[in-house]
Amino acid sequence: MSRALVDVRILQREYLLAISRAMTAELDLHDLLRLILKSAVELVAGQAGIIALSENGIDPLRVAAVYGIPPHLVDHFAPLVRGIPYREGQEGDVFPEMRDQLSKIAREANLGLSQVIRLPLSIGGNVIGLIYVFQSGNYYFVEDAPNLLRSFAEQAAITVRNAKLYQQVIQEKQRLDAILEQSADGVMILDSHLRITVFNKTLSHMTGWPAAEAIGRTHNEVIDWIALKSDSDLQSALDNNWPMLNSAHLYVEGEARRHRDSSCESDRSTINLGITYAAMMDTDGRMTNIIASVRDLTRYREEEALQKTFISVISHELKTPVSIIKGYAGTLRRPDGKWSPEVLDESLSVIEEEADNLNSLIDNLLEASRLQAGTFTLEMSDEVNISRLSELVIRRFAPQNEQHQMQTDFPDDFPSVIGDERRLTQVLNNLISNAIKYSPDGGKITISGQIYPEHVTVSVRDEGIGIPARDQSRIFQKFSRLDNALSRKTEGTGLGLYLSRAIIEAHNGRIWLQSNSDIEPGARGTTFTFSLPRG
Repeated sequence: MSRALVDVRILQREYLLAISRAMTAELDLHDLLRLILKSAVELVAGQAGIIALSENGIDPLRVAAVYGIPPHLVDHFAPLVRGIPYREGQEGDVFPEMRDQLSKIAREANLGLSQVIRLPLSIGGNVIGLIYVFQSGNYYFVEDAPNLLRSFAEQAAITVRNAKLYQQVIQEKQRLDAILEQSADGVMILDSHLRITVFNKTLSHMTGWPAAEAIGRTHNEVIDWIALKSDSDLQSALDNNWPMLNSAHLYVEGEARRHRDSSCESDRSTINLGITYAAMMDTDGRMTNIIASVRDLTRYREEEALQKTFISVISHELKTPVSIIKGYAGTLRRPDGKWSPEVLDESLSVIEEEADNLNSLIDNLLEASRLQAGTFTLEMSDEVNISRLSELVIRRFAPQNEQHQMQTDFPDDFPSVIGDERRLTQVLNNLISNAIKYSPDGGKITISGQIYPEHVTVSVRDEGIGIPARDQSRIFQKFSRLDNALSRKTEGTGLGLYLSRAIIEAHNGRIWLQSNSDIEPGARGTTFTFSLPRG
């Protein structure tokens, strides 16, 4: 064997070793395919090349990398890539067909390619792709080109598989990260030292901790309990040998301090949390991570408190008229009573009035129940005169409230609207009733209207105690009442404004409130306004 031939083969082996090392270090599939193809073409002194891959060994081949062929001409090679399937040991039989196909492609694309070598990227007998190397003009491939490419292709197939596996791992990680980040529940992952490694967006909103600040901190720095409703917290459970067999989950509930982050809209200083901890163990039974699923229970606790308040209030509200009715009825039927017609008339009037109050209370409860069940309906009419309804409501309330000056203020051309007259009357009754309750010192109560191109507005203004800013956001919630001394002395279930909002929104309108001091500096009281579409 000549020294020159030995030197060439040594150089080829060194080149193969160098590109094998480079391929092993490269994990990005796109870059790896370009490296493989460039190296394959250069290895046998070719002019151009194509790598075609199958996603799973079954799907049709698709061009995944190109070298030495202009991008706009790649589609010409589709008949060669997809039209001549690869069969192990039968390349000699299909070579004439491949050569003819290449000649046709070269003429159509005006490329000077004349020869082709095709080798499989194969792992365990499964062909995952093909390497095509082309030569041009009168140049010929070196004699041992197929053998060189065959050994190269075996190594290339392994690196392609590894790169695909790496790509799948990255994609799966990205998918799981996206699921965690977009989860409606807060998600936190701790390492074995209870340091936070994952902290999703929902949990940031709950706790006020930006993820960038929370990650790397210990669990107890971020979850700072004020009071627990469960028996122990995470640290106490760990101190008592959690997790134990058949006890891989731990539930902790309580009130925690909320981080004061200027970028967060919430002004709450505390938050009620329910956290389920799940321990991740290795094969030796050592804990490697803890996954925490966190739920904000603040609204549930507020709802519980409202429900308790409601039960207390409603018991009082029901008991009062029942007691009055029973008392008057019992007095009237006493056998020794000799009641004058005037006393009888007055007593029966009280019984009738309290029965009406009781009926109104029950109606409100039924309305709230219908709202919750989704069976709330309207009986619409084409001609609802809000100005006239307001006059009737004022006329009904005025004789009972001499210390309040009640009036209406509507333009003469105030239009009629399409709506449910009974329901809209109910809204006006609720707003006037509240205005009277929360202005115990009297003052002016005005129902006014304004006309706009697409809608009308109706406002009820009083000169009462007003509504603190902290309560304004929840005033339309079910069972919600102002937390002040006057409210505690004032009758009411906290359903009036809740039902009023439901009625107005069912009419495709909206309802809101403003402190009069925001409209006129120094003014007392509140103005409730609702809008309705014009018919």
